[in-house]
Amino acid sequence: MFKTTPVLLLFIILTGSIEAQQIRILTTGFPVSLRGLSVVSDQIIWVSGSGGSVGHSADGGQTWKWIRVPRYEKSDFRDIEAFSELEAVIMGVTEPAVILRTSDGGKSWKTVFEDSAKSVFLDAMDFSGDQGAVIGDPVEGKIFFAGSADKGKSWNKIEFPGYEPTATGEAFFAASGSNIRGASQGSWALVSGGKKSCLYLLSGRYPLLISHGQETTGANSIAVSPDDPDQAFIVGGDFSHDTLSYRNSLRVRLHPFSQQPPLVPPRGYRSCVEYIDGERMICCGTTGVDISSDGGRQWKGISGMSFHVCRRAKTGRVVFLAGTRGTIARLEWDEPTPK
Repeated sequence: MFKTTPVLLLFIILTGSIEAQQIRILTTGFPVSLRGLSVVSDQIIWVSGSGGSVGHSADGGQTWKWIRVPRYEKSDFRDIEAFSELEAVIMGVTEPAVILRTSDGGKSWKTVFEDSAKSVFLDAMDFSGDQGAVIGDPVEGKIFFAGSADKGKSWNKIEFPGYEPTATGEAFFAASGSNIRGASQGSWALVSGGKKSCLYLLSGRYPLLISHGQETTGANSIAVSPDDPDQAFIVGGDFSHDTLSYRNSLRVRLHPFSQQPPLVPPRGYRSCVEYIDGERMICCGTTGVDISSDGGRQWKGISGMSFHVCRRAKTGRVVFLAGTRGTIARLEWDEPTPK
């Protein structure tokens, strides 16, 4: 009879655990860097990126329609928010900083916000129902912030709460469109990086125990639990040393504020994190993809492929990822992901 040694048994357990989740490539090979990703449902996915590029699928990523937005062929659309197969909002980062909206599946686009000042650099936007918010790098120490109350049809600049000026060299990373998220009490949670890394809430500004001090360090992304709007997880690290796991992530309580590093962190710099459900999470970056099944306390790698952004369907259970060379992928589980 075949005898299983303890070492072999451990290998089987680890191998089975890793194989339980897989990344399946849906499309790749285009000269486009994708950092914007919005998943309306298991079937409807929108992406955006460099070269004025926008793509969308209505069949779960099997086929794609690609658009280069007229007059914005040189824009870098680093974030996108989609509401349906027809409605979406895209954000161009600078010169001009612009937000465009379509209501006909990308056939035409309306400019709903524009700021041509060279000092303005938009980083990310988020929506909670009809309410939207966009943030940009600080201008003269003040966070650039604008809001929408009508699903992105119109925008107004808003004075962000009167904290002390941001630190010199502190900014926001336009890495994945996820350093701003809707949080508890109808507010927004923002994370910064660079020379200083902080969490910004309406209740205050909180320095983070995450790598900072250099232009390439700091928090890149925050995700808020779907089960508890006061529980969040933050990822980042050092983009220039992307294999380092030291101080690259935090479990955070928003109200009252507290922070704690995970027992086992993700494997290096991570640009995006997303809750799959109340306990399961996924994060991605230049050195791979990691998952957690215990609310971010412990992470394990499932792929060494590079991705910028990961998002779960708003009304559904599927998780998609996007990155360089127009790569779009799907996270597959051996058993269905709970709703």
